[in-house]
This record gives sequence, structure tokens and C-alpha cells, in this order.
Amino acid sequence: MKILVSFSRIFVAALFLFSGFIKLNDPVGFSYKLQEYFGEGVLNLEFLIPFALLIAIFLVIFEIVLGITLLLGYLPKFTVWSLLLMIAFFTFLTFYSAYFNKVTDCGCFGDALPLTPWESFTKDVILLVLILILFFGRKYITPLKPFATHKWVVFATFTACLGFAYYVLMHLPAFDFRAYKEGVNIQEGMEIPEGAPKAEFAYHWKFDVNGEEKIITTSGDYPKVEGKFIEVETKTVNEGYEPPIHDFAIEKNDTDYTAEFLEKENLILIVTYNLSKSEAEGFYAIKEITNKAISQGYDVIGLTASTPKDIAQVQQQYNLDFDFYTTDETALKTILRSNPGIVKLKKGTIVKKLHWNDAEKLNLETVEPSKPKINVILKAQLDSIMKLDQEGRSSGGISWEEQKIVDSTNTIFVEEVFKKYGYPGKTLVGQGTNIAAWLVIQHSDKIGEYLPLIKEAGQKGELDMASVAMMEDRYLMQQELEQVYGTQGMTLNSNSKKPIPLIWPIKDPESVNKRRKEVGFTETIEEYSERLLGVPYKAYTLEEVKKIKENSNQ
Repeated sequence: MKILVSFSRIFVAALFLFSGFIKLNDPVGFSYKLQEYFGEGVLNLEFLIPFALLIAIFLVIFEIVLGITLLLGYLPKFTVWSLLLMIAFFTFLTFYSAYFNKVTDCGCFGDALPLTPWESFTKDVILLVLILILFFGRKYITPLKPFATHKWVVFATFTACLGFAYYVLMHLPAFDFRAYKEGVNIQEGMEIPEGAPKAEFAYHWKFDVNGEEKIITTSGDYPKVEGKFIEVETKTVNEGYEPPIHDFAIEKNDTDYTAEFLEKENLILIVTYNLSKSEAEGFYAIKEITNKAISQGYDVIGLTASTPKDIAQVQQQYNLDFDFYTTDETALKTILRSNPGIVKLKKGTIVKKLHWNDAEKLNLETVEPSKPKINVILKAQLDSIMKLDQEGRSSGGISWEEQKIVDSTNTIFVEEVFKKYGYPGKTLVGQGTNIAAWLVIQHSDKIGEYLPLIKEAGQKGELDMASVAMMEDRYLMQQELEQVYGTQGMTLNSNSKKPIPLIWPIKDPESVNKRRKEVGFTETIEEYSERLLGVPYKAYTLEEVKKIKENSNQ
């Protein structure tokens, strides 16, 4: 019995120390696992979720301290009772999780040694047996000498654990066992090697054959049975090979940009799985380092699982100069234990990972800015649409009714482009083609609906501001309001002997030339009026135009 107790003592202590240290190295990761257990459908203790990190730190430090006290033989009664209660609870938890398939990985050894639910339960059963041996044979647990040092060793262990926990929380785990560790190429981590085992499934087909239920199992093919089909149940026979990275994607507006960004020579990712839970202080550090990165030629994007509303709020609050893309929340939590945090990529390979506290440690040499990747297919489509839009207006080869049909078709296409890509500016389709969508909307009855999108494109440099000004002026004229830049003219009484060509009334006409220059017009309003209408510029008011219209109708 004494030998059995000694073996159990060493084995259990070593396992508790190893398991505790692995989890203490990554307490945030362990807290995510506890949140799964506390969640709805598992233990239904959702009120504990906000305290998951504190509970995680307490449990792992207690686990390590128990391993030390067991080795020392210090407070043997307290130690074995604590071990027994702890392992009894976790044995129940892992059985419940495995039997009902609630949590797929217990997190016992963090990411260093992932275990399936049944493997976790088996491990806990073995530990339970060994701890029961210790419990009933505790009289054989002989304390190590010198006895007087025991409490100081325990105190030193507790203090060291607290210090280590604080360090990894303020920085990142000292040891990274995850699939996204430095040196890993994300694209390669998502690939399935040639010849890797494929997933196998069993399909249990249920039929009613002459009043009796009959089940036929196949690997997927529909069985040839003379009977009435009832249902089919699918079960996994073999999981097959699953690549280490299987849930990573960079998306925006239902478009996948993963491959494009993983090809970037110099890319900085700002990882923040949930913007509403991110640390405000972190964004000030992020703002400083991203501004520097952008100025030195790096591409910078944010990855989050938050809503567009939260994204817009954070971008405005901290004046961030980079766009956010959507990535799965679990993947972001796995990539980095910092919210927000920084990842430096070089052609998809993780070069550096940093907590926001260490943002100033990011090494940023000046690099050549990457050239935007043009969507060749979309560019060709918009070039064709732009040609259709202009041909009828310039050559007069089609009737007005035919032109309206062309405009309507073009508008439908451009609206679908907006839904998928946002405004197709010069980054997406190149300079020259970036005006195509603007032309279509300018010639439609939907200016009011899309003017905010056009303005946003102008502010981002995707469309020239002069075009934005023209659309804004046209919309104001349609609403019979004063225009801002003086781009819209018309001819009143066009069917009379004395037509009156004029520039539509302008707000603050005295300063219009200044506004025109600010958005890129090279002509003054006087020069523009002469070229457009062939008459000297005259500043009309809305009231004057209204009276002219009324007189022409009399």
C-alpha cells in the first residue's frame, strides 16, 4: 500500500502541476473554456460568465498549490480532501460533457494537449482512482524535510503563480501552443495534405415496407427499396483529417478577401474579437502604431466579429484610419489573447504577435506600399455599362424610350454591386472605371438614396470630389433647393422665342468659386457658365426662378 500511495502521490502531483502550469500560461484561454461550461445548455450558470477569468486564475493557482502540497506532504488531510472534491466535480463534468456532447474539449491541458470529451473523462477516472488511493492511504503520505520550509515554499509558489498570471495577462502567453503561433503560415495551416484521411459517414435510411419499418445503411447513396421513405439519419463514422486552421476567413459585405490579404507582403492585423468588450486604453496605443505602420507602407486592417454599428462607433470614437473586416469570433480568440491585439503578417506567415501593451515593440521598417488588386471581371462589366450609358447620350443612336430601358437595367446591376462591394471605387476597379457607377446613379431617379454612399466614396478617395459635388448639386436642384457648387444649369422657357439659360440658384454665390476650387474644379463659375450655356453668369435666386416659371405658364 505504501508503494502504491507513493506512486499515486508523485503521479497525481506531477499531473496537477503540469496541467495547472499549462493553464496558468494561458488563463484567458481557460476562461473561454469555463464560459462554455457556464453557458446555456451546459451548466446554465450564466451569471458566472463575467467572473470566468477570476475563477480560472483561482482554479489554476489552487491546482498548482495542491500539487506542491502533495509533493511536500504539507497539510495532507486538507490536500487529499481538496483533491478528491475537485476530481469528483470534474469527473462528473467531463462525463456530462462527453455523454451529452456539450463541450468538445475540456481544456484540461489548454492547447498543449487537446483531449476529446471521452479522453478527458477517462483521464479523470484514472485520477479519481489514484486520489482515492491517496485518500484512504493518507497515513502513508510522509512529509518531506525540513518541515519548517513547507509554508514558505507554498507561499513562494502562490506568489510566483500570481506574478506569472499577471505577466501573461498584461502581455501574451509565454508559450504559444495554438495553431496561430509565430512562424505559422495561415494558408498552409488551412490546407489538407494529399492522401489525408477523408471524413466518412453512415446514412441510416428508414423506409416503410409493407407496414414494417426497415433501416438500410449506406455510405451516402440512396438505396433501392420498394417502400415509402420515412427519414434518414446521418452519423459520423470517421472524422477524417481536419487542418489545424479551419475557421479562419476575412470577409466584408459577403465577399471573401482571405486569399487577397494572405498574399500581402506586409500586413498588420488589428485583432479585436468583440469591440464592445475591448479595452479603451488599448485603442489609443493601436491608433498610434497603426498610423505609423500606414505611413511606412504597411497595409492595416481590423478583424472583428462585431456588428457594423459597433465598428462605425469605434472608428469614429478613436479616429481609426483602417477598415474592419469580419472573422469568426472563436478564431479571433484563438489567434490572440488580447482585445485589441496586433499581428504582423508577411505573405500569410505570422511574424509577430503583440498585446496592445507592447504595441511600441512592433518593429516597423519602411516598406514599399502594396498595389491595390483590381477586380478585373467587375471592371470589365462596369466599363461595358459605362459605354452603354454614354453611347445613347452622345451619338443619339437610340430613342429616349430605349435609353430609359438601358438606364433602368444599368441601375439594377449597379445596385447589386453596391450590396456586394459598396461603392466600386478606384481601389476595386481602377481610375477611370470608378466613375461608372456614379454615371448610372446620376442618370437615375435614385440619387437621394445613394448620395450618402457616393459622398463616402469621395471622402475615402475612391471617387473624385468634383463628381460628388455634381451629384449633390443635381439632387438639390431636383428638390428645388439652392445648389452648393454651381454645377447644374437649365434653360427656362425653352420652347418660347426668348429662352433663358441660367445656372440654377447657388447658396452663398459670393464664395462659390472658393468651394469649387476646394473640390477640384479648375473653372470659375463665370467661365463655367460661358462654356456650358454660352451666356455670362448671373446669380438668380429661387424666388426669381419661380417667377420666371410662373410667367412662362401663363
